Amino acid sequence: MTDTAPRPTLEAVAARAGVSRATVSRVVNGAAGVREALAARVRRAVEELGYVPNQAARSLVTRRHDAVAVVVAEPEARVFADPFFALQLRGIGKELTAHDNQLVLLLTEGREDHARVGRYLAGGHVDGALVFSLHLDDPLPGLIQRAGVPTVFGGRPGWSEGRDDVVYVDSDNRGGARDAVRHLAGLGRSRIAHITGPLDQTSAADRLAGYRDVVTGADPALVARGDFTAGGGERAMRDLLDRCPALDAVFAANDLMAAGALRVLRAHGRQVPDDVAVVGFDDMVQVAEQTEPALTTVRQDIEEMGRLMARLLLRGLDGESGPRAFAPGATPSGVILPTTLVRRASA
Repeated sequence: MTDTAPRPTLEAVAARAGVSRATVSRVVNGAAGVREALAARVRRAVEELGYVPNQAARSLVTRRHDAVAVVVAEPEARVFADPFFALQLRGIGKELTAHDNQLVLLLTEGREDHARVGRYLAGGHVDGALVFSLHLDDPLPGLIQRAGVPTVFGGRPGWSEGRDDVVYVDSDNRGGARDAVRHLAGLGRSRIAHITGPLDQTSAADRLAGYRDVVTGADPALVARGDFTAGGGERAMRDLLDRCPALDAVFAANDLMAAGALRVLRAHGRQVPDDVAVVGFDDMVQVAEQTEPALTTVRQDIEEMGRLMARLLLRGLDGESGPRAFAPGATPSGVILPTTLVRRASA
């Protein structure tokens, strides 16, 4: 074993700065009441000595852990295979890092994981939680509520209607879907099919509603259920071709399913966009620009959604009167980000 130098202490910083230990503690913990000249001396001494605050001791003073749980209500295999989650986590991570907070990633494979996540959140390890990809029957919201942890949701929770105590960030899923289908109709397509996402998620339900806003009285045979995966898009596209071989356009509820649909259309000898025009949703560049042909899609700013979720949570925590609840009026209840249609070669 090699010897390690002892960690600098508050007393060592105080001696270097020529101030009291209490003054160093106030500066390190961000408390008010220290003259700027003294605070500058303390900060300089901290840097010179390489002092790192003891997090456990600091938490006793600030009642903060500087850690945020990110709870994704999906299996590990799905989270690490879908670039949507990588983009959202990147946005969250950037915002938390900018505010010197740690990201604690929690995934749920099954019911036993829900209980584990609930216990962890109730244990006081984090200051708040960011939760996304919820399904309608998911027990996580109830577990989080019982844990008393301030929470921001990614996507509009299906049970949030009429409530002003639920903070969430979402995209204009219904409006974006309308834009996609109107674009296809504007190309002269008259048999427009839709591949939905899992309809127990509000994003998928809203995109289906947007499709139906434009294709009024749509033939049910033109709607096939998918699951937001490329394999789900392939299965749904094969189903649609079996039921409606004369279809001339497809709006898929995300880019991965659109990519799967393109592969099936190519395998069946259909030319895109000449025979069938295809539009996706998300504009994940690593998917949309790599398909053949490149994918026309509805852009939502996934990374910014993650950033905004983290920003709203931190803003609420900074304004709170206690460690377990948002201050009244500290955050808006729901933020809906706009979407835009990005035209490429598939439609």
